[in-house]
Parts: sequence; structure tokens; C-alpha cells
Amino acid sequence: MHFRARGLALVATVGLLAAACGGGDSDTDAGATTEPTSDGGGAAAEGSLVVWADETRSPVIEEIGAQFEADKGVAVEVVQKDFGTLRDDLVSQGPSGQGPDIVVGAHDWIGKWVQNGAVAPLELGDKAGEFEQVSIDAVSYEGQVYGLPYSIENVALYRNADLAPDKPGSWDDMIAAGQALVDAGDAELPFAVQMDGENGDPYHFYPLQTSFGAFVFGQTDDGSWDPDNLTLDNEGGLEFANFLSENGEKGSGVFSTSITGDIAKEQFNNGNVAYWITGPWNVADAVDAGINLVVEEIPGPGGETAAPFVGVQAFFVSNYSENKLLANEFVVNYLSTEEVADALFEAGGRPPALIVSAEKVADDPILAGFAEVGANGSPLPNIPAMDAVWEEWGLAEGAIVIGTNDPEKVWTDMAEKVRTNIAGS
Repeated sequence: MHFRARGLALVATVGLLAAACGGGDSDTDAGATTEPTSDGGGAAAEGSLVVWADETRSPVIEEIGAQFEADKGVAVEVVQKDFGTLRDDLVSQGPSGQGPDIVVGAHDWIGKWVQNGAVAPLELGDKAGEFEQVSIDAVSYEGQVYGLPYSIENVALYRNADLAPDKPGSWDDMIAAGQALVDAGDAELPFAVQMDGENGDPYHFYPLQTSFGAFVFGQTDDGSWDPDNLTLDNEGGLEFANFLSENGEKGSGVFSTSITGDIAKEQFNNGNVAYWITGPWNVADAVDAGINLVVEEIPGPGGETAAPFVGVQAFFVSNYSENKLLANEFVVNYLSTEEVADALFEAGGRPPALIVSAEKVADDPILAGFAEVGANGSPLPNIPAMDAVWEEWGLAEGAIVIGTNDPEKVWTDMAEKVRTNIAGS
């Protein structure tokens, strides 16, 4: 399951949506206007739809929602929510009727949602072939598709080419070049990767970890993640723990729990650090700050390829919705269009999952860089067992970076706690 390399740079606006959805020759076209039907999908259909989305996606959805109401006679209300609360809010509020009909979410939430009966399967039919295969794989769970993917994302290495003109040949070369800039007074940090204080940040550190051959779960014969085969504490995992310690706050100081995402971004955009691990969501601000930006692979300190998580964002239909057929119509036939994919990219900077939108700008060097790095990654595990992993994993990273005399014990203790948590979940 690999993210094929495609760069992206689109010139799309939300205003294109109405024109794009205003026509069609059949009732499966995005803009088809039909006679009333028994499934509530016609022009005189009754009911309304509520969509939960964050502030980035909301304006695009509102625009296409207005077209849906014009075509189908069904109002679409977009409720702006904090993206970080969407997953749990659907589970807690949906059963009481306080939830949405449609929700924007991350693919790795699917396992937990399915476990709680919170999302309904989607029938994409032939449309599935219009999306990058990795994105369809990501929104599938136990052989069933649950979401309409719209973006694919992963972290990579940002390099300020004015400070560091040459691509680093290795991890050690990169850190040495960064430190030389600090010693010369041309930078304040040799390198930046964010941490959430003592909570660590397994997502952003994952490419460094995988370069030691340490992944999260093994896989079954059919390629699905195996919650009974936690591989965090294999030999490579212990090597990674020692690496964190050696480069932590009591070691070289390359990693620090005080470097938050906001601080890392500020330092890079102010020209105070040449190298930064982050994702496509920070491209626009870096470019606006005048950074001569190059996006490329992360040098693997463990000697193997630094393989990031690949994340997919998608639209899901709530299983608690009383208007599932209408919701499915809106998602599958209105939110799946090229114009919507273009506008969502323009709004959020995340590479589209829709192939035709991705292919438009295959020559964009920045997003092509993300695609090249993502080709070595794989989707974040979407099984419920991941819920038992994140907290302990991050706390172990944070404790080791802060400083411990026995990083291997901290790491193995973490893995045993995770296994206990998985067994009890």
C-alpha cells in the first residue's frame, strides 16, 4: 500500500463548485436534478443534512451544500468543530441524536468508529477507481469501504535552501551542517522536530523510528494490522530508544520537549533553523515567509529508509443519521468531484486523493517531494488497538528525551503497558 508520487499545485476556488455541479445527464452525476424518488434523493426530497467539519473545510462544504439544496431541495447545515474532538464527539453525541449526518475525519479513526457502530459503510462503486489506491485502502476496514477520501498527507523534511544549499547525505551530515550554522551564528537550532512536552510526539518521530526497523504492529497474511503482534520493542525499537537518549536533553540536545509545533514553525519561518520535519499543512506559511523551501526525504539515522505514516482524510456518513440515503447522495455524488477536490486542496494544502486533481500539477516540486517520501510509508493503522498505543508511546519518548539512565527499560515497559491495554480493550 504505497502513495504513488504525484505533486500538486492547483488554481481552484470555491466559487467553481456551483458551476461544476449544475449539470448532468443522469441521476448519478454530481449535479443531476431528478424527479422525487423513494430514497429522498430527488429535487423535492424532504429532510436536511448536518455536516461536522473544521474551519478549513467548512467554507468548501457550505458552497457545495448550497448547490445540493438548490438541486435536491435539501438544506445542508455545516457546523464548525475542532478537528481534534470530532472522533469522540460522534461516538458520544450521535446516539442521542445530537450528532451530524456527515463528518470529516481521519482514516485511522475508522476502527474505533466501527467498533462503536458510529459510521455506515459507503457504496462507492466505480468511483473507487478514481481515487489513489492507498486512500481507498486507508478508508477500508475488514473488507468494507467506510469513507470518501479527499486528501493524502505525510511528513517529510523541510530544508531552507538559502541556509543549507545541499541535500544532506545522511542524518549525521544534516546535524553537522545544522550545528555549523548555529556555531557561525546563522541559526539558533541545528534541527527541529516538534514534541508535545513530556507527552512526546510519536507521529512526527515515526520516520526516525522506522529507520531502525521498528514499526507498530506486524501484519497478517492478508496485509491487515495484527493487534496481537506489537513490534515497537523489537531490536530496532531498543536501538531507537538509545538514539533518543543520546540526542535528548542530557545528550546532544538535538531533541527537546520544549520545541513545540508552534515554536518549530516560528524558528523555521524566521530562518533560525535549516531543517524541520513537518507536513504539507505548513507549506503555505513557509512560502509566505519567504523561505526558499525544498521538501525531501528524511535522512534515516538508523540506516534504513525513514518511512512516515501516511494519513488520509475523508468524509463519513454517521450510522446514527436518520437520513443515510441523502447523506450518501451528498457524499458520493457531490463531494467526490474534481472541483471539490481542487477547492479542498486550495483551502488546506493537503494533496488530493482524487487522481485527476493530483495529476493536474504533477510538476509541483514541493508536493512531489511529499509524494516521494510518502511512497515509502504506509497508512496509519486504523484498528481500534491504536487507541491503546499513542499515549504510552508518546510518554516513553518524552521521558527518554528528558533524560533517563535506562532508555531501553523505559521503552520495554511502555510496550508491555501497551500490550496490557490492548488485551483489556
